[in-house]
Amino acid sequence: MDSRLKKLILAGAAVVALALGGTAIAGSVGSDDRGGTGDDGPGTPVKGAALERASRIALDRVGSGRVTGSELQDEEGYYEIEVTRDDGSQVDVHLDSRFNVLNARGDGE
Repeated sequence: MDSRLKKLILAGAAVVALALGGTAIAGSVGSDDRGGTGDDGPGTPVKGAALERASRIALDRVGSGRVTGSELQDEEGYYEIEVTRDDGSQVDVHLDSRFNVLNARGDGE
């Protein structure tokens, strides 16, 4: 094989490796502009029995309302349950992995 062709193949492989590595790093870092993985960004929703239990605890903490969202392992706790009150305000209730309430923060708090 011609040494010039070898150099071109090696250079092409290096470019591909750098592109794949950069994509992996960018995907793991995320963003906070509503398109990434920051606190208010989309996350993996809580499901099944864990959602039922976390929702019950969150509603007990807030007092009234309905569960309108959930996230597993966000920055502030293992479970995040979003409760929308009857007046339209929202409260995020954060729980640890054993369903203990860590905090409950409303809009603007």
